[in-house]
Amino acid sequence: MQGRIIKGIAGFYYVDTGSSLYECKAKGIFRNRKMKPLVGDMAEIEVLDEEKKLGNLTEILPRMNELIRPAVSNIDQALVIFAAKNPKPNYNLLDRFLLMMEKQRVPAVVCFNKTDLAREKELSVLMDVYKDCGHRVIFTSVSDETGLSEIREAVEHKTTVLAGPSGVGKSSMMNLLYPDANMETGAVSEKIQRGKHTTRHSELIRVGEDTFVMDTPGFSSLFVDMFEEDEIKYYFKEFEPYEGQCRFQGCSHTHEPGCGVKQALADGRISETRYDNYVLIYNELKEKRKW
Repeated sequence: MQGRIIKGIAGFYYVDTGSSLYECKAKGIFRNRKMKPLVGDMAEIEVLDEEKKLGNLTEILPRMNELIRPAVSNIDQALVIFAAKNPKPNYNLLDRFLLMMEKQRVPAVVCFNKTDLAREKELSVLMDVYKDCGHRVIFTSVSDETGLSEIREAVEHKTTVLAGPSGVGKSSMMNLLYPDANMETGAVSEKIQRGKHTTRHSELIRVGEDTFVMDTPGFSSLFVDMFEEDEIKYYFKEFEPYEGQCRFQGCSHTHEPGCGVKQALADGRISETRYDNYVLIYNELKEKRKW
């Protein structure tokens, strides 16, 4: 029997076959292969007790992709949600997350929620910063339902990782968009019997016949130690039009004279906020390499 792992806690994996939910353990073969089942995996299971819905994972089917952070698989995109205000958006944290998605070749959609709390000027600044970042940007408000139709359209027929800091309205948005998903989450929690603290673990929630949302724990910091400092310039998409204008091949866009990217920055064609975050992360990685 085949199904999809929708949650994993303490060595137990919960597999949705479309008609039933089975609590499974991973057989020793996975340890021997040094392979850890991930939320999002398609898996073969053997049923041990049909009445109690217990089984074993016997095989993990080939993965379309695999993320390191969060540790999930077979996703189509990431929807990263930050608040436009309250809490104030942490640009550096957002840029680190976008870097990680670029590195892992996962398309990302940026959502700024709580627009009802922000002034028009503040929203304009957010758009100016991210309009050329290479990712779709959506502004939403759960309070007045602004932009929710765009979010629904963006996630339809896809498996989407939902990510962002705590307190930005991720749960409120999903509950409003997919009220029935609450019942499914409750049913899973009841079977797992470990409380409803779903944000402590990644969980895949079916919100439509072929639409899944993967809720992940909120984050307040992200380390980008998977990168070399010389590669991150390629993930800041707004740099691309100006890289050919640099005097020196292999220009890092930080200190070299005759840098096309720095000239574009001086001319106001590149966001100063994004550039400053690039330099900050570049220097952080360069310092770590010295250790």
